[in-house]
Amino acid sequence: MIPVTKTFLPSQAEYQAILSKAWDAGWITNRGGLVKELEEKLKSYLNVSNIIATTNGTLPLQIAIKALGLEGEIITTPFSYVATTASIVWEGCTPVFVDIHPEYLTIDESKIEAVITNKTTGILATHVFGNPCAVEKIDLIAKKYGLKVIYDAAHCFGVQYKGKSIFEYGDISTCSFHATKLFHTGEGGAIFANTPELHQICFQLHNFGHKGQEDFSGLGINAKMSELQAAMGLAVLPYLKSILEQRKRITDFYDKNLNFLNLQKIKLREETVWNYSYYPVLFKTEEQLIVVKDLLNKNDVFPRRYFYPSLNSLPYLDRVTMNISDSISKRILCLPLYNGLNEKDLFTFLNAI
Repeated sequence: MIPVTKTFLPSQAEYQAILSKAWDAGWITNRGGLVKELEEKLKSYLNVSNIIATTNGTLPLQIAIKALGLEGEIITTPFSYVATTASIVWEGCTPVFVDIHPEYLTIDESKIEAVITNKTTGILATHVFGNPCAVEKIDLIAKKYGLKVIYDAAHCFGVQYKGKSIFEYGDISTCSFHATKLFHTGEGGAIFANTPELHQICFQLHNFGHKGQEDFSGLGINAKMSELQAAMGLAVLPYLKSILEQRKRITDFYDKNLNFLNLQKIKLREETVWNYSYYPVLFKTEEQLIVVKDLLNKNDVFPRRYFYPSLNSLPYLDRVTMNISDSISKRILCLPLYNGLNEKDLFTFLNAI
């Protein structure tokens, strides 16, 4: 079977050797030594000014909304994983959708100003499949209207844009360290704030609002990463160079061998150092996609319709039409891409088509 992805796992011995430090300390949660060590190593690897490791990739979105004091309407994209929109609704705000660019698949910055009202407080945009949004233009719009900017950068581990980490853009960026990501902690995620003051607010919010052991700054939640998760991250981190090399090799294979007369690739934004996180292809029609997907499934190859459906069709929201996102979500398919996928498997995949 060839799934759309597989979790990269270091040897159990490597994981246990790291985890034994937590056992020796008798400390497996509440920001032990492994979490702090992972944060420092990630700051160095990613070249970022700060990071807060969290227990998953969704709570950082909710914390970001809370930390920035957003209420009312938040402008967002209909083309993302459901957590992006769900976090807005969960925090009592109203998502206002803006359609996406037909090639980059990120929020169409040229359409943002048209939906800004006196209730708008922020923009929550997704760097789709690790492809950066038009961050400079979004920043100008935000400054013009006094809005805050959050980037859902769940797919962006290691991505750079114009010479710096994509996590350094916006007021707050978030990332996922889920088991399906190229860097993972089993479950996990991170918050990246662009000022020390905002970092401190997020830090307190992710730890019940604690301001010291016996004092509280205000309302908080439990989003702390455990030592068990951090140990996995520390075990995976040394393999990132080879993981990225293998994913690039597979990407290059697809680029060389797929028939692009009937398929369209995502367009990467200029000056992006990409991380080969996904390999999405667009079919001309949904019917073509379904035929190919069914054929692949019959041959034990399991790509994924990702993102589908478009989030503007979620059952707990009033339905609005987003012409481009509605169309693309029906025609996009992510092909198998993971560490260990070999050339024999890849040719099997091509032959199945």
